[in-house]
Amino acid sequence: MTDDSSRTTLTATDPDAAALLDLESRWGAHNYLPLPVVIARARGVWVYDVDGRRYLDCLSAYSALNQGHAHPRILAALWEQAQRVTLTSRAFHNDRLPLFCRALAERTGLDAVLPMNSGAEAVETAIKAARRWGYDVKGITPDRAEIIVCAGNFHGRTTTIISASTEEEYRRGFGPFTPGFVVVPYGDLGALAAAIRPETCAFLVEPIQCEAGIVMPPDGYLAAAASLCRANRVLLIADEIQTGLGRTGQWFACEHEGVQPDVYVLGKALSGGCYPVSAVVGRAEVMDVFTPGSHGSTFGGSPLACAIALAALDVIEDEGLVARSAEFGRVLLDALAGAPRPPVRDIRGRGLLVGIELDRPARPYCERLMQRGLLCKETHERVIRLAPPLVIERAEVEWLAREVVETLGEAL
Repeated sequence: MTDDSSRTTLTATDPDAAALLDLESRWGAHNYLPLPVVIARARGVWVYDVDGRRYLDCLSAYSALNQGHAHPRILAALWEQAQRVTLTSRAFHNDRLPLFCRALAERTGLDAVLPMNSGAEAVETAIKAARRWGYDVKGITPDRAEIIVCAGNFHGRTTTIISASTEEEYRRGFGPFTPGFVVVPYGDLGALAAAIRPETCAFLVEPIQCEAGIVMPPDGYLAAAASLCRANRVLLIADEIQTGLGRTGQWFACEHEGVQPDVYVLGKALSGGCYPVSAVVGRAEVMDVFTPGSHGSTFGGSPLACAIALAALDVIEDEGLVARSAEFGRVLLDALAGAPRPPVRDIRGRGLLVGIELDRPARPYCERLMQRGLLCKETHERVIRLAPPLVIERAEVEWLAREVVETLGEAL
């Protein structure tokens, strides 16, 4: 296995793990429940805690680290650009933004790019684009546009986005909510067809529902949904923030069914794991609804962000990470097939994006895996998500699978 064997160096005055956990509990908001590991350093697929213990990262910051931690080419691009110019705002042109827009438009096969920072900002941007397209192009009555979403979705946590969510904990105490969303069951083509009305401007969908527990739609669903949208002049917006950029064994998960959406929403791995970068990429008819002053971001499209994103895209291409994900994803699924049932109820996924559904809470298994040197996270209480960086080696995939199978066989 590849390894950076140097240990984290602490001075006598550095807080230990327990002290750091206490400090965070005392001074930080409690909106997360992390595993009790304090990471101090990372390289490739490996992270190290403050005591120098090594762990295989099986989460990849929710697919933001497809290229691995501290990739030298991405860090070099960051450092070189940081010494030239980091931020201009969009009040002026910069020499990196045009190159980034061209690269991403060509990669997606779409016409225009609008860069933002976080994934949630990109989703908000796509919602605004769809609504304005609905009014200006499709002719929907002002303030009546509807966007169809799927039950179990996760598109972010802004007030508008959680208005489209069916997850109670994302919504509790945060109303009143934004109208204009219609929810249908995920994977139900008949329900989608029945929900389309003259006021429908878009269908916003994840090709795989990651936060819901790596939920896969029926085969052919995305292709049929795309045809249905085209027939009814409804935009297909693919949220590929977590599934895009190689994670599922294609550049974009939509490509598994030969689907070209009207709009891609991208983020996570676009950042190379080191600086927030997101983007909305769409057909000209959609993106042209934005006019000067109608939407913007101070940091979106900054020269630093664009330089990093260009390097992040180049690493995926030059190192063959898409094909690597497809190959090693098959290795991982095959190796996990021997996991005991119970506690396993189902194993599903595509590429290096795998969910192991249990018949009991997954948190104790994630904690035991942490003790074995694997960091992963439960989602929706009973699903273990496995999504290591795409730079992982075959031997590391095989070791990961053995550790998971053995842990699932233990009595916890």
